[in-house]
Amino acid sequence: MTFINYASREINCKIVYYGPGLCGKTTNIQWIHEQANPEKRGKLVSLATETDRTLFFDFLPLDMGMVKGFKVRFHLYTVPGQVFYDASRKLILRGCDGVIFVADSQRPRLEANIESIANLATNLKDNGFDIRTIPYVLQLNKRDMPTAAPLGEMEDLLRFRNEPMIEAVASRGQGVIETLKACARQILMELQRS
Repeated sequence: MTFINYASREINCKIVYYGPGLCGKTTNIQWIHEQANPEKRGKLVSLATETDRTLFFDFLPLDMGMVKGFKVRFHLYTVPGQVFYDASRKLILRGCDGVIFVADSQRPRLEANIESIANLATNLKDNGFDIRTIPYVLQLNKRDMPTAAPLGEMEDLLRFRNEPMIEAVASRGQGVIETLKACARQILMELQRS
């Protein structure tokens, strides 16, 4: 849930990157951190295992400028993709303002994407959110891989509400900022409505 501090005139929003293991959630946040103006970004906090898999979450506060006299900050989180960290994923979703689902475009990972979206829907519901109404973006990552499924097939399998769908190669930064902007835009529109 968006936190508005009227005294400091600051709006804080939380975006969660969700998806199956090794789909590129952390790569998205690392690329944003590398490209962001050092004066506009906070410290990237990342807890990883010895094999560089995300153990708990990555966190990046990002100053996005002013809106109607309020300083807007987005706090970017990722969830661990491995199945056995479900309790952590549910906890990280608490109070989120928007979700970016990072899908792995490789054909062998299609089933993992479907399972992860189902898990996202369940965990959002447990936190009082509806996947059909929360600000949401579908990012199709790893489009450069030789085993990438055709775009139309991925859309048929993963897109369910006409949400923004963005092709990406997060390791090269392609589609990363566009994805973040698409989610931020939806969140800011929700703020203006409320």
